[in-house]
Order: sequence, then C-alpha cells, then structure tokens
Amino acid sequence: MDIKNRITGEVYFVTDTVVDWVDIFSRPIYRHVIIESLQYCQKEKGLLMYAWVLMTNHMHMIVGSEGENKVSDILRDFKKFTSKEIIRTLQVESTESRRDWMLNRFEYAGKNDKKIKNYRFWQEVNDAQEIFLNDFFNQKLNYIHENPVKAEIVNRAEDYRYSSAIDWAGGKGLLNVTLV
Repeated sequence: MDIKNRITGEVYFVTDTVVDWVDIFSRPIYRHVIIESLQYCQKEKGLLMYAWVLMTNHMHMIVGSEGENKVSDILRDFKKFTSKEIIRTLQVESTESRRDWMLNRFEYAGKNDKKIKNYRFWQEVNDAQEIFLNDFFNQKLNYIHENPVKAEIVNRAEDYRYSSAIDWAGGKGLLNVTLV
C-alpha cells in the first residue's frame, strides 16, 4: 500500500541541528524542554509524529499535521520557543559546567544574523524532505531509529529513551506516535 493512501496530508523527514553541533542534549534538563514542547505541539497545534529521535546535538523526525496548521508553521514556532526556553534555562542553570562556553557559541552565532536579537540556538538551515514513497519512509524510519545504535549509545534501538523506536517495537515511548 502506498504511503499517501495511509497518511493524509504532507509528511516530512526533518532534521534540526544545534549551532556548532553543541552537545547540549547530553543533559536531561534540555531534553525535557524538547519533549515537552513536542507534546504541546501535538496537543495544541496538530503535530503528527510518525518517528523521532533526539541525539546530543540534533534531532530527526518524520512529521505531518492535522487541522489548519502547516508542518512548517508548527516547526517554526517549535524552534522559536525551544530556542528561547533552552537559552533561558541555560542562563539560570548554575550546575551546567559548560554554560559560559555554550552561551558564547550561541551569542556569536546570533550576532552574525540580523534576524536574531541575541542568541541563535538552532542552525538556520531546516532540512525538510517531503516523503512520497514507502521505500523513502522506511529508509528514514530505520535511519532515525538506528542513530543511537550507530552512535554506540545503546545496543538495540528500542532501548533508547529519546526515540520512537520503542513505539514501533510495540511499547510506549515519551511522545504519541502514529504508526502506519
């Protein structure tokens, strides 16, 4: 069966990367900002999550939307909010040993962009590829779930907490995932 017969609307494989590949998501406090923001986007903005993984400095998702919000608008708002919230959290988190270094990296990136007031957290380029074919969907699904295995964080994809691999293996993960 064709992907477009099982999924309504546009579906995208999206990659978002932190400026300079800073490994900020190695700490739970910053990962939770991302998870809670994605949960909000699902509940309030109609974000449909088919697959996802949050690594130490980037994230991959297969997403769509239901309702009147477009995927691009939801992700724009998500990135704007998480950028501000992570910077705010970083500024007040006294136990973060790399705080000054990270804030300097994000400030430097922001100074080189006229659209940014102070800090740039996410890289400006948003790699979004529309999914039309089953093979492409499955390729990206496997790529997403194998990311933590290839990074040698876990031996089995479904053991990585910050991923939808557990959902696709029959369990329940941190986000609501639409299985197709």
